[in-house]
Amino acid sequence: QVKLVESGGGWVQSGGSLRLSCAASGSIFSINCMGWHRQAPGQQRNLVATISRGTITNYADSVKGRFTISRDNAKNTVDLQMNSLKLEDTAVYYCNYFNFFTGRDYWGQGTQVTVSS
Repeated sequence: QVKLVESGGGWVQSGGSLRLSCAASGSIFSINCMGWHRQAPGQQRNLVATISRGTITNYADSVKGRFTISRDNAKNTVDLQMNSLKLEDTAVYYCNYFNFFTGRDYWGQGTQVTVSS
């Protein structure tokens, strides 16, 4: 089992910045991918950004150039720096851990990000 604990969500004005953090604990497999997804009200959960243990990153087109994902393999943490936030970034953000060996996904409880004008 893997437990993910997120922090850092909140309210911010359009154009502002927030930083999300996620700490993973439990049965951490060395070959894994961590990332962030988000879900706005009435919409499906969508990928925001992912980062492999070797720090290969992938971003949704809508956040490229504004968000930066990073991780600390020693601490099993992943962060998401969000700059130039827009109203459409408002959503619940979920931390994700994917174990390549078992093919299993794990999710955090979610943290709300609200961007207002």
